[in-house]
Amino acid sequence: MTAAPILTTDRLILRPHRVEDYPACQALWADPDVVRFIGGAALDAQAVWFRILRYAGMWALLGYGMWAIEDRTNGELLGEAGLLSAARGLAELDGVPEAGWVLGPAAWGRGIATEAMAAIFAWTDAHLAAPSIRCIIAPDNGGSIKVAEKLGFAALAEVDFHGAPTRVFDRPCQR
Repeated sequence: MTAAPILTTDRLILRPHRVEDYPACQALWADPDVVRFIGGAALDAQAVWFRILRYAGMWALLGYGMWAIEDRTNGELLGEAGLLSAARGLAELDGVPEAGWVLGPAAWGRGIATEAMAAIFAWTDAHLAAPSIRCIIAPDNGGSIKVAEKLGFAALAEVDFHGAPTRVFDRPCQR
């Protein structure tokens, strides 16, 4: 698989990133509230551009990656979600895809992350031969922990990642 397949839910279209998404992605990753638990610092324009290119590369090289989350009613880019291989140097992530999701504040508290990731896991369970999926979440990020638990993740380990306490969660694949 060289590009993200298009997935749809009642409210969302999950699709490959496009060049036209760059301004919306810049705004997303520049928002201090969005990045508060994801590194803590806004991304500059080049870092966002490289992120979009990396998403395409993951699909081409790994057969999985990230999707753009689009609102079905108005086409607004709400965020990003999917699977990644980030070579973070954490033994707990070795050999398994890592799940990730990020949404702009307008999408918070509406179940968008859970809906998007449920569709992604339905695709994952049907197409990937991974034993499980893992994710990392800052212990203070109660919203993402709640999403992870709704999706069937369970806490696996507490680790130090770049000097910050980080919780690793695991979700067995449903093959």
